[in-house]
Amino acid sequence: MSTIHWTEDRTARSARWHSESAAPPPRRVVVADDRTTAATAHRLAREGTALLWRGDFHNARQLLNAMRRRADRRPLRQGNTPAETFHLHRQARGHRARLLGRLIVLLEDDHTLALRRAPDVRQACVEAYGAPAGRTAVALTELLGVLGARQWRERGVDVPALGGRIHPHYGVFSPVRGEYVDLVARAPLPASPSSRTAFDLGTGTGVLAAVLARRGVGQVVATDIAPRALACARDTVRRLGLGGRVEVVGPALFPEGRADLVVCNPPWLPARPTSAVEQGVYDPDGEMLRGFLDGLAGRLVPGGEGWLILSDLAEHLGLRSRRDLLTGIEAAGLRVVDRLDTRPRHPRARDTTDPLHAARAAEITSLWRLAPR
Repeated sequence: MSTIHWTEDRTARSARWHSESAAPPPRRVVVADDRTTAATAHRLAREGTALLWRGDFHNARQLLNAMRRRADRRPLRQGNTPAETFHLHRQARGHRARLLGRLIVLLEDDHTLALRRAPDVRQACVEAYGAPAGRTAVALTELLGVLGARQWRERGVDVPALGGRIHPHYGVFSPVRGEYVDLVARAPLPASPSSRTAFDLGTGTGVLAAVLARRGVGQVVATDIAPRALACARDTVRRLGLGGRVEVVGPALFPEGRADLVVCNPPWLPARPTSAVEQGVYDPDGEMLRGFLDGLAGRLVPGGEGWLILSDLAEHLGLRSRRDLLTGIEAAGLRVVDRLDTRPRHPRARDTTDPLHAARAAEITSLWRLAPR
């Protein structure tokens, strides 16, 4: 168990340390309150000192915003290649996240945030962290993310292709980018609708498994390796009344048996994630993509198909080439039956201030229909 230590009212104190991004506990902690200026907070954070907030909650948020503005004054470096720019951009974002993460707060034994004008964070923390296990220090940025996730979970995300709402749990990638869901909703299904079976690998919220079941697939088995995703997918199945059609199993990539259809929407960028949420975007060295391709042929019934839903953003960033992808497909004993394409509709594709704008503007998301050779 990681612990932080500080002195307050001339008394040595300590608390558990928790970080979803696996940040180490700060070595030096000082107490900060409403008298702490943004300049002081920013300077201490840059020096590696964490500030344990003991003032008003809303003032803490204002201080965090002021620290963020100061951090953003530093211009982002541009690389000589798209890949270099991408890595520099991630490094800068990581540095910024570490700096802002040094403004920390203390959750009491029951997850209460004992600050003036603080919201009731107990339920949100239980959903994100589980049952309380003693006084715990967390970064304010992380706690705000926990509270935001609670709001997403309460109101849900409308999925037109599903005709319903998905309620993502904390740490599970939300289906806010609907273009990949729409591809699965319109791609032609294999024959024999009454006996069709499908696997949804890396199901996350369970949205694609639910879409397949709503399209008439008789039995869908959804998998994931993350406990939070498995719990979220089971919640989705229950909310949508699909318990008789969709089974959620794991932790695993492939379930047992074979299917008419195997669907996989792996993380699109071959890079290492730094938090649970980033696992929906970054796939270290393309491990999940390779695992899907290499195992697909042996998990299909005769005449079955695999659907790979993948953005080409990595290609535009120089992180993976189209030749790499096609070589991987061929090496796995597969052939391309067809490909359905769509362009992104999310706002970042139109944000000209984004250092990665050129790549995002050119991005295409594809559903590759694959079959054994």
